[in-house]
Amino acid sequence: MTKVDIISGFLGAGKTTLIKKLIAEVFTGQQIVLIENEFGEIGIDGGFLKESGVNITEMNSGCICCSLVGDFGTALTEVIDTYHPDRIIIEPSGVGKLSDVAKAVENVMEHADIVINSMTAVVDATKAKIYMKNFGEFFNNQIESARTIILSRTGGMKQEKLDLAIHMIREHNSEAPIITTDWSEIDGKTILGAMEESKSLASEMMEEQERQGHEHGDHEHHHEHECCGHDHEHHHEHECCDHDHEHHHEHECCGHDHEHHHEHECCDHHHEEHHHQHDCECGCGHDHDHSHHHADEVFTSWGEETSHKFTEEKLKEILMKLSEETDYGTVLRAKGIVAAKEGEWFHFDLTPGEYEIRRGVADYTGRLCVIGADLKEDALKELFEL
Repeated sequence: MTKVDIISGFLGAGKTTLIKKLIAEVFTGQQIVLIENEFGEIGIDGGFLKESGVNITEMNSGCICCSLVGDFGTALTEVIDTYHPDRIIIEPSGVGKLSDVAKAVENVMEHADIVINSMTAVVDATKAKIYMKNFGEFFNNQIESARTIILSRTGGMKQEKLDLAIHMIREHNSEAPIITTDWSEIDGKTILGAMEESKSLASEMMEEQERQGHEHGDHEHHHEHECCGHDHEHHHEHECCDHDHEHHHEHECCGHDHEHHHEHECCDHHHEEHHHQHDCECGCGHDHDHSHHHADEVFTSWGEETSHKFTEEKLKEILMKLSEETDYGTVLRAKGIVAAKEGEWFHFDLTPGEYEIRRGVADYTGRLCVIGADLKEDALKELFEL
């Protein structure tokens, strides 16, 4: 299946520079076709791209959004049939609407083996305010339709101006990851990961917590009931018989896999908190108390992305408070990657009673996550000065 990456952005936002970076650092060895049609501009740097093995299909007669149903759909279909590419990069006109381009690709998807892999808006952070004011309809559509937003020219910006740009963008798109790190500090793989909507830090941590719960839980047993052929994977207690049960019991009855809560009326098993019942004839006479919870049923998570920079002293102060004080809820784990004022990046990890700060590689923006119970989100935001 061919992946389609749509990289939009207003005139002069830096789309071409981004595409070059991705091709040079990530897409090496792939069969790539670029479809681009800058409105009123000279086409992309064909020399560089041809050297990289990229086939170029230009549509300089007008913006894609002006001829969506006809010319664009035909061009995209011809590209697929002619080149059978691994990846198609679409660079729409700077004044085109991203939503229209996506719709055109979706129309082609009905009869072609392609998938929209990413929808990105490149935004010049230094001009976001004026473009939003003067070209709202087109500029805002790109932001609103994007799955990922990549800020360009953030290097050297004052924090308050960068915060303002992010705030204005968030008013039009509250969900998309925003890459705020200067492109010179991160590699193409990190950028592509954000474009492809890689898992959030909170999701990663909750999954990790879930795995740890399975690996280290007090009661994770596997037992097979031959009475019914069910595999039951739960925590259980035997309260009625005079023998100990290891992890594998065999009962003879019916043939399903069950997880967690159920009641077997056949064999005098009493399972609390049941969802379903099975008739079995094993007659072992045990009471089984099964309880299993997923991490997201027990814990909550708080996560934020931030372009703010921290000193090591400030970060230590924050983590010490998280570790020792109860004003923020019951904190089980905290993790993050944030930019340092000294020009480096800090990676931190906290568990109850201890924390670690180390220097590491840059991320697409600062990311924070706290997992625990009864978390006080407002207090956490104030703690990290967000």
